[in-house]
Amino acid sequence: MQDKQNQLIERISDKHLVVGVDIAQQFHVARAVNFRGIVVGNPITFENNEGGFSALLNWINNLKRLHKLEVSIIGMKPTGHYWINFSKWLIKRNIEVVTVNPHLVKRNKENRDNTQSKSDKKDALVIGDMVKNGYYSFMRHASEPFEKLRVLMSNRDVVVKGL
Repeated sequence: MQDKQNQLIERISDKHLVVGVDIAQQFHVARAVNFRGIVVGNPITFENNEGGFSALLNWINNLKRLHKLEVSIIGMKPTGHYWINFSKWLIKRNIEVVTVNPHLVKRNKENRDNTQSKSDKKDALVIGDMVKNGYYSFMRHASEPFEKLRVLMSNRDVVVKGL
């Protein structure tokens, strides 16, 4: 297990911009760090649509240019189904996308500021830190019927909770 994590850490070099994204239904929040965990740039909030995704991509490219970084890796929590279209959009543009365990995000909140406080900006930063520390998994591409089933189950959960 430790060897696998070491390999994941070694993949992140001093040429990487590590972006953590907190996924939500309508608006996502992104924060960026370098390979050492130093915050790079200001947070960005963007819509869950193609215009928002393009705004994020412009933000990433500006940060890479300003800080002389060559590669970006984007980490996110695979919660609900809101992340699926976003991750596919990024992959089509040859941007590496990884996922982090939502339970580990919750447990790692104290690492930055010794508080369990929650905010979208903080969660995005925690996700970025987890990626640079090797606590991520590679995207697994699911078949289209499986993805439709996942969306259906998520929608069912909303309806059941509403009832």
